[in-house]
Amino acid sequence: MNATPAPPGTSPAAPWEELVTVALLGTDRRTPPWLPSGPQAPAALLDLAAVETVRRRAGLRPAPAGPRPEPAAADPRPPLPPSAARRLALLLSDRPGAGGGRRGAAPDLMELLPQWLALANERGYAPPPQALPALLDAARARTDLRPAALAFAGPRALWLARMNPEWRFALRSVPGGGSDLPPPQEPDRVRRLWQEGLFAERVALLTSLRVRHPALARDLLAGTWATERAEDRLMFLDSLRTGLQPADEPFLEQALSDRSRNVRATAAELLSALPDSALAGRMAARAAACVAVDPTQGEPTIVVEAPHECDPGMERDGVVPKPPAGRGERSWWLGQLVEAAPLGTWPARLGGRTPEEIVALPVADDWRSELHAAWCRAAVRQRDAAWSRALLGPPSAPEAAGPGAVSLAERAKLLSTLAPEDRADWVAGFIATHGLSEAFQLLGVCAVPWAAPLGRAVVDALNIARDAGSYPWSFSGVMGLAERCLDPAEASRLDALTAIPDEPEDASPGAGGYWAEAFQRLTTTLRLRAAMAEELRDA
Repeated sequence: MNATPAPPGTSPAAPWEELVTVALLGTDRRTPPWLPSGPQAPAALLDLAAVETVRRRAGLRPAPAGPRPEPAAADPRPPLPPSAARRLALLLSDRPGAGGGRRGAAPDLMELLPQWLALANERGYAPPPQALPALLDAARARTDLRPAALAFAGPRALWLARMNPEWRFALRSVPGGGSDLPPPQEPDRVRRLWQEGLFAERVALLTSLRVRHPALARDLLAGTWATERAEDRLMFLDSLRTGLQPADEPFLEQALSDRSRNVRATAAELLSALPDSALAGRMAARAAACVAVDPTQGEPTIVVEAPHECDPGMERDGVVPKPPAGRGERSWWLGQLVEAAPLGTWPARLGGRTPEEIVALPVADDWRSELHAAWCRAAVRQRDAAWSRALLGPPSAPEAAGPGAVSLAERAKLLSTLAPEDRADWVAGFIATHGLSEAFQLLGVCAVPWAAPLGRAVVDALNIARDAGSYPWSFSGVMGLAERCLDPAEASRLDALTAIPDEPEDASPGAGGYWAEAFQRLTTTLRLRAAMAEELRDA
């Protein structure tokens, strides 16, 4: 059946992006004026798409020459060593799922690209110009790559992004579209950009200033606060998390009366992270009135009397009055008060006890989980390592959920407040007791490469799972993390695990071969990571 020809002159008015949009939505839902209406529309759309495809493949139509673009800015960084440049080309040429089916023992090169970019950025190299298109394509496909990829790509990538609509994300991802932010020593330029710049440029300026000159950033924001839109005020206020200091308190107190509920909530959260702020003091008084130790029972016991109302003062200080569905009002209010109160409130309130002793106390009337969950959130918000350790409990505790955490996700947040070595030791102990089935989220917060005790614990647990005769697919997530996070020095210790083991009688058929293949891929990947690091050493 012959398609109805498109009206003359319609193709130039139908850009490729518009054709794709109409094809995705369907001509029944969207029929632009350059398509005939009714049953002829689908065929006409396909005709236009065919013509446009040929034109895109053939190149641009002849047109009058435009002005020559300005040359790209110079990149002052040293070039990559030749071996590292070849490695980058290999990593960028890999495509997810290119082979289909099982991965076998071959490393997943695309999963190594983030690590390679981090090393290259750490050592301050510039990319080969010919690699920039593939690097931008990779960053376009994977948003997790963008910060590191664009930092490595440098100014020439932004120059290219202005030439190709498919790379425009780079201009949006880099604050100010790659334009240089004025230094604090040029107050006129700073003020002009703040008053006249695009929203992304203003956010970038505020964020940059908060790192080294937090007071200047706050003063800029205070000067235009009353004229900003609510959604912009929220974004700007969030930037004050960087370099948060007691001097920010007057401004944040003023923001507690903002018209926007989200702005008020963010201001209250920031103030509660300042333990000496007036809001923190008010929350401490409210929370302390709800929690006490009753010494008259057989053993000292925490008793809780949750608030009976959410008064206007509580609401102004960030307490959300209406609970989510299925949650009681009083427990909802109590959790918010305890979360916002400085953790230093509790030893003095509860008999001079340490965090470990407080967490160990029984809690009357089934308030334990609510109270401990609020303390978990407070420990994460206030970055309090002592309380986090108390709430985590020993890694060898029989219950994997811990004494205070309501979930493994909460435990992962508590771990993030600890020093990297303490984090690794705790997770290693957890794996030694509970195995790998519940450890994936906890491993995700550990520093890379994993410390030696943690790496040994992971490998030993994988070896135990292999000897048990189960398939390795249940541990594919941990195995993928090990490929990216184990210290490459562990590769030689894994060689013995690459052979196909003797399978016990109750083992899953063929499991030994799959495990051998998985360990071969792991050792190959670790050696490849070691080679990558060596290639990126200073020439």
